[in-house]
Amino acid sequence: IVMKKLLLTVLCIYIISGIAISQTNAPSYINPYPKTIAVTGSAEMEIIPDEIFVQVDLREYEKKGGHKIDIETIKDKFLNACKATGIPDTSISIASYQGMDRLYWLYKKRKTRDMTSTISYQVKFSNTKAIESLIEKLDDEATQHFFIARISHSRMDEFRMLLKIQAAKAARDKAGYLAEAIGEKVGEAISIREPLEKTEMPFQNFDLASNTLMRKQVNAGESFEKGEGTDFKKIKIKFEISTVFALK
Repeated sequence: IVMKKLLLTVLCIYIISGIAISQTNAPSYINPYPKTIAVTGSAEMEIIPDEIFVQVDLREYEKKGGHKIDIETIKDKFLNACKATGIPDTSISIASYQGMDRLYWLYKKRKTRDMTSTISYQVKFSNTKAIESLIEKLDDEATQHFFIARISHSRMDEFRMLLKIQAAKAARDKAGYLAEAIGEKVGEAISIREPLEKTEMPFQNFDLASNTLMRKQVNAGESFEKGEGTDFKKIKIKFEISTVFALK
């Protein structure tokens, strides 16, 4: 019994000594950046779009007397109109292609298999004058919808990069004069955060089914800012960069 008590006492002393030694040798945490400044820098620009993506929905139809204009004829006529307008093949793509009809169930009941086919094209333009020229050549009966799907610029990636650089520099400048105002100096950057891009598009989609209405919409230039070869308002792009700097 005495031996057991002695061993237990020695074990307890050993454990306590080990804890004390480990606490003594443990390095204390030192914050390398006890003083920081958090700022947000921004940069923005307005650009005139040089890429206008228009979607054209075409559909088979019947002329008076029951003669049907099939989708192949409509496609050929549309592509020829694009070619006559000067639109390269690389600027034309098929968005969708299907056979459908709202009264398909009725045709099926009558055991007729004739369905109305539709095709949608997306065409890229560089200015609205070319859009107007194509509108003049479209088939009113076949054209079901005509609308601007989106607009962009061929150098958009370059503009985004430049804006991010400018926003980061603006954040650094802001941190500098704010720190100087309280007698401090800016040190190294601790973190840089890139939020989402803020883009303002200048137009509303229009959905028209006759050449007359299309021309009126495209020719509404008085409500747009005139630019180089286009009459769209400018696209506004803005980037904000949030940064944290150390103070020294």
